[in-house]
Amino acid sequence: MTNQGANKAMTPTTRNAVRTIAVLTALSLSATMVPAAHAATKAKAKLTPSNNFPTLKPATGPVFTIGMTNTEGAAGGLDYPEIRTFAQSAVEYLNKHGGMGGRKVKLEACVVKASPETSAACAQELVGKKVDAILLGLDIFPGYATYDAAGIPVFGVLPILPADYTAKAVLFGGGNATSMAATAAAAKLKYNAKNVGILAADNPGTAGTVASLEGSLKKAGINFKTVKGGDNETDAGYQGLMREASKDNPEVLISLYGNAGCIGTIRGRASLGIKIPVLSTIICAGADVRAAAGDDLLGWAFPGAQTDRLTPERGILQAITAPVRKVKPAEIDPGALGLGVLGVQGIMTMAEHANRAAAKKIKITGPSLFSYFKTVRGTTAWPNGAKLECGAVPAYSAVCAFSFPVAEYTKAGNVTIPGLESVDVKPYLP
Repeated sequence: MTNQGANKAMTPTTRNAVRTIAVLTALSLSATMVPAAHAATKAKAKLTPSNNFPTLKPATGPVFTIGMTNTEGAAGGLDYPEIRTFAQSAVEYLNKHGGMGGRKVKLEACVVKASPETSAACAQELVGKKVDAILLGLDIFPGYATYDAAGIPVFGVLPILPADYTAKAVLFGGGNATSMAATAAAAKLKYNAKNVGILAADNPGTAGTVASLEGSLKKAGINFKTVKGGDNETDAGYQGLMREASKDNPEVLISLYGNAGCIGTIRGRASLGIKIPVLSTIICAGADVRAAAGDDLLGWAFPGAQTDRLTPERGILQAITAPVRKVKPAEIDPGALGLGVLGVQGIMTMAEHANRAAAKKIKITGPSLFSYFKTVRGTTAWPNGAKLECGAVPAYSAVCAFSFPVAEYTKAGNVTIPGLESVDVKPYLP
């Protein structure tokens, strides 16, 4: 069954899941390029396929048209126009710097409203325009069957609903399933955990994340106790959650709280003098949280994060997004781009691989690029360098990302844990 066969109205569970997965993914994509609140290491300006775009000449080949579907102005506050506008800016950048394997690039965007009907209408519209490939922005009900019937390959960044994981698509990110598998892997490999305490908000969106985590912990042979609280607790409330989750003295705690909950749980642990280490979402690894929490973050680690560093890709990202924000590139903070970074990553990852394929004398078409992703190993996603293994796990056949770094907070900022620079999460997938 395709996602078009899903419920006609998006449920609160789905809506919250969209926000949770999208925020986690966006932050993980930009994490390696965010300057640390403390000292950051500067990457050497080595010319690689991921950062050589500024040296490439303007594209002159026949137009490669990418159809994009993206949720904007939908009920419930689902409105992500910067995914589209940043993608368009990336296309304009590429046309000055190599295009898509030498082909000029054009973006045909179609806005969906978080309903199967609008996604189906956009699918028909884009097929009618004879696009070369589809890039999903944030589309909850993609028209996979329509695209497949027309022979148009589908690319994207994140799976949202279960059907996405096995769709005929190439998805550069992993969503809840892989990020929670990375958390279970870190609990086992870093802390040799046999028991963990989980803290989570009791809402429909987080429920899916909790279920994925519990499934991965079972695969890892780790016992768990889940303690649930409100979306926003008082200081006393966060302390109570921390006390309850740690009372059986587990080897590690796992906090799935984000945003204000990051600060609340961090301070709750510190105020109680709890020394049990904590694994948390990459949301809590951000510069704003670090600045507010300071050394109360010591003992916290974050699957998906790695050593803070300034990279050549950061300059490219700034050059692409600055025209949209109407500022100078140097004024762009990569950590403040929000979900718009999904559009940039999708376009630039496709372009990097098109350039690699063209260098091997492969004629760049939608199907040839799709086949290249599915068959070639050893490549990475742009900009964070995450290893890509598209289709490596049959039960998650659309997913490409199965390896994650794990960083822990130190007085020098987030630092990748030795031995956990690229954790293979495949053994921990539920």
